[in-house]
Amino acid sequence: MIWTDNLTGHPRMGLIVPKFQSSAVARNRLRRRLREIWRRDLQRRQASRDLVIRARPTAYQASFDALRSELLAWGDAVLPSA
Repeated sequence: MIWTDNLTGHPRMGLIVPKFQSSAVARNRLRRRLREIWRRDLQRRQASRDLVIRARPTAYQASFDALRSELLAWGDAVLPSA
């Protein structure tokens, strides 16, 4: 995860989900899960910042709850509590 300030006045998120020998279905599923976690848990706590998430190969096999807990752990280290 990479955080950087932006001048747009609202939070934004970008995803990097490499193929890692996975199908388009698996990549899209991972993107949807990451976007949902950002929308539910991270976006409202984020000021005018850009967040870039680069998925690792292990993310394809991770459950939604495992992805969520890891992203929240990273977010807690950077973002103030809501």
